[in-house]
Amino acid sequence: MTAPRPTTTRKVLSRLSLPERTYVADALRTETVGGVLLLVAAVAALLWANIPGLHDSYESVSHFHLGPAALGLDLSVAHWAADGLLAVFFFVAGIELKRELVAGDLRDPKAAALPVVAALCGMAVPALVYTVTSAGGGGSLAGWAVPTATDIAFALAVLAVIGTSLPSALRAFLLTLAVVDDLFAILIIAVFFTGSLNFAALGGAVAGLVVFWLLLRTGVRGWYVYVPLALVIWALMYNSGVHATIAGVAMGLMLRCHRREGEKVSPGERIEHLVRPLSAGLAVPLFALFSAGVSVSGGALAEVFTQPETLGVVLGLVVGKTLGIFVGTWLTARFTRASLSDDLAWADVFAVSSLAGIGFTVSLLIGELAFEGDEAMTGEVKAAVLIGSLVAATLATVLLKLRNAKYRRLWEDEERDEDADGIPDVYEEDDPAYHLRLADLYERKAAEHRRIAREKAAARHGLAEVPGGAGEDHHRPA
Repeated sequence: MTAPRPTTTRKVLSRLSLPERTYVADALRTETVGGVLLLVAAVAALLWANIPGLHDSYESVSHFHLGPAALGLDLSVAHWAADGLLAVFFFVAGIELKRELVAGDLRDPKAAALPVVAALCGMAVPALVYTVTSAGGGGSLAGWAVPTATDIAFALAVLAVIGTSLPSALRAFLLTLAVVDDLFAILIIAVFFTGSLNFAALGGAVAGLVVFWLLLRTGVRGWYVYVPLALVIWALMYNSGVHATIAGVAMGLMLRCHRREGEKVSPGERIEHLVRPLSAGLAVPLFALFSAGVSVSGGALAEVFTQPETLGVVLGLVVGKTLGIFVGTWLTARFTRASLSDDLAWADVFAVSSLAGIGFTVSLLIGELAFEGDEAMTGEVKAAVLIGSLVAATLATVLLKLRNAKYRRLWEDEERDEDADGIPDVYEEDDPAYHLRLADLYERKAAEHRRIAREKAAARHGLAEVPGGAGEDHHRPA
């Protein structure tokens, strides 16, 4: 009779593999810088829109139209920012999603279950909170999708400002969660905010995407081929009635994100590396500049908490997002019989879940789409998004700061590299060569300390032999 095999409990939110950790660190570094610029742009928009002498100029610039009218592209500056610049943001989101599906955590169904379920619950619960709050107060249900999105750049900017040493596993969870969140936000925009369709333009956009795909598969290279084609596809998608950002994510999903033999990086990763700074450093901040400029006053802020639609947005972001992601994570662990990483506690998951309540960029976009034509309600919903994101950021700051001493210890353990080979020690503990390098390092250090000890002893002995020196104990000054 053979003994039963020991079973190992699968851990969730455990330490990342070294390649994944490197990718996440690079991605988060760019997003953090972009998030700081996003914060600056949002503050600038609020100041520009609320300082009496500048308010009129903000409205004039935002509503200034430019573009070829014959092509249906005579748009306002604010419209160009929302439909044009955000297409770049969604292009990067499409590449991120493709990479996660073929080379990241989402390629493994067991590993993918956690961020997918957490993201779904993190969108369903805020929508439910909004619906109950708005319907209970007799408000419109049109804004149900506004509090469903997470702004990863804004969230990372908050982490950068408060200086928390969040472990890489939690940062990666937040990033993957945001990628899945973006996917469902794109689906929501495509399904629920598509107006009357122009099938000729839509057919042209689809044909352009097919050409784009064929060029990629045949190995054609050169930005001068793809950028003009991408602009044509975007323009056709815009005129089709489907939101133009869908063109961006479709092209991003077509890029190859797996590495072939001899490749250090895949084409998708290379293009993402080039385009991400443009997205995080220019496209998203400019969108924020022309979208976050809402009038703020004591009366307007009070109305956010008294109108059912705006109260639903605030509660959806702060309460719905936090509970949805936390409960989704707990349920995934519970029903897959997995346990949380030994380094973390459920309080850490709750804190990160509250950080996901920062729903800035996509929430502002959906708010504009949901209440299109109602300028007053659009402005109030934008104010609700800003307030909800601010409250969520404040709550997350408090919760994360309470755990920061523990995070700092974990971060230091992850970063320690005693043998100075550029690879953190935690990834080399099973490598005999690592321990031999460390033994050699300690032997050299020990030899150096023995040499210093001999020199100090000799110096002290010499000082003691000097007549009347400090070494003689005659109870008088030397």
